[in-house]
Amino acid sequence: MGMSLTRKIALNSAVQIVGKVLSTILGLIVIGLITRALGTEKFGHYATALAFVQVFGILVDFGLYIVLVKKISEDEANAPAWINTAFTLRLYTAVGFLILAPLIALFTAYPGEVKSAVAIATLSTLAITLNQVLTGIFQKALRMDRVAIAELLGRVVLLGLTIWVAKVHPTVNWVMLTVAAGSVVNFIFIFVFSRKFVKIRLNLEKEKVRIILKEGWPIALSVVFNLVYFKANTLILAAVRPASEVGLYGAANKVLEVLTTFPAMFAGLLTPLLAAAYAAKDLNRFKTIIQKAFDNLLLLATPLALGTGFVAHQVMYFVGGSEFTPAAPVLTILMVATACIFFGNLFANAVVTVNAQRKMLWGYGSVAVGSLVIYLLTIPRFGLYGAATTAFISELTIALTAAYLVFRATNIKLEYKILFKNLLACLPMLGALALTPNLHLLFRLALAAGAYLAGLWLFRIFPVTIMKEIFSRINYARRD
Repeated sequence: MGMSLTRKIALNSAVQIVGKVLSTILGLIVIGLITRALGTEKFGHYATALAFVQVFGILVDFGLYIVLVKKISEDEANAPAWINTAFTLRLYTAVGFLILAPLIALFTAYPGEVKSAVAIATLSTLAITLNQVLTGIFQKALRMDRVAIAELLGRVVLLGLTIWVAKVHPTVNWVMLTVAAGSVVNFIFIFVFSRKFVKIRLNLEKEKVRIILKEGWPIALSVVFNLVYFKANTLILAAVRPASEVGLYGAANKVLEVLTTFPAMFAGLLTPLLAAAYAAKDLNRFKTIIQKAFDNLLLLATPLALGTGFVAHQVMYFVGGSEFTPAAPVLTILMVATACIFFGNLFANAVVTVNAQRKMLWGYGSVAVGSLVIYLLTIPRFGLYGAATTAFISELTIALTAAYLVFRATNIKLEYKILFKNLLACLPMLGALALTPNLHLLFRLALAAGAYLAGLWLFRIFPVTIMKEIFSRINYARRD
């Protein structure tokens, strides 16, 4: 008999975590190289081009990823047909939408450098959107370690090219070419790894397309609303404030984007398990998964939210040098928003598993409209601080709304006894940071991590115990 499911999950999770940590480190190094090579103004142009293209990338979502994971979990016999239909649909719609990005950019008031960067960025966005669909294959097979490896290899290529470009061609367009190359390499490895599970063919089954669109449109509309409150701030900032200010906000926001890849991965790993538990009407299992996932995310989000203010200045210096340190207060605000995103990812995925995505539309729509109004009122006056504060409020509202819908649909209630203990466990970490303001950033982070782990051990909430409980409780999902 092969390896047990518990061991498979533990091993793959370990590979994912190590891969994700290394990818995050490489991502931060790349950001540091790019910011230093471009400076605040050109980095503002780079951030504007990325945000502009990402608008079109988000529009092609159609909820394909989440619907695909759900369908191949429910209908394993026809999984290849579902995968081929979803991949083909994504390819056709992505090409159609992304072609519009550089064409529409031509009619904007952006500098020529931004317009050409938009054209280059469409290639990177295409690779990323195709990756997202293929990731569903590995998620269902509990082999997300392959995704982590592919991402890491893409980041290694990106780092090597960025080092070269920073020395030889430090321009927005060359930097955008390196980003596109890293994304394409990531896609190539994902595609090659996927062939072990399914042979991808370009094929559209009309009935499956109809089902995907029918179940996915609420998610697609939710993604559009998400676009408004997550990306509109950068575009509005670029329209009314100097490019250098856009660069400051973009650098701080890049740190947020790098860090939020982990909770997205973690929530994605749990989606098939939540879907299986809910389909079997086993709410005890559903609650166990949600509870333990919530506890683990709490252990990661709390120190980020509380500790960033002590090191924000050094982090921004590390990210971009002295030119970017004025963004330190913004980074502090965005890290609190990041903590909200941790839980927002978990409950947003759970909303789909309990078929409450249509109700969630009201939440996304309300937040989108409210955020847009606040952005238009605050960004012209307060600049990047208005953008960051509104982003935090938006993410908090989304997380609370999604959690409410999940609890209402399942009648489960979470236990929050770990919350107070976790706050107490953070005290040694905060003390270590407060007492070492002049120590090097890496030493401060290492000291803070050690102090936090000591606090977790002191209050008996060390995460390994919780992870073991997750692995021992969810092996109902599949048999060896």
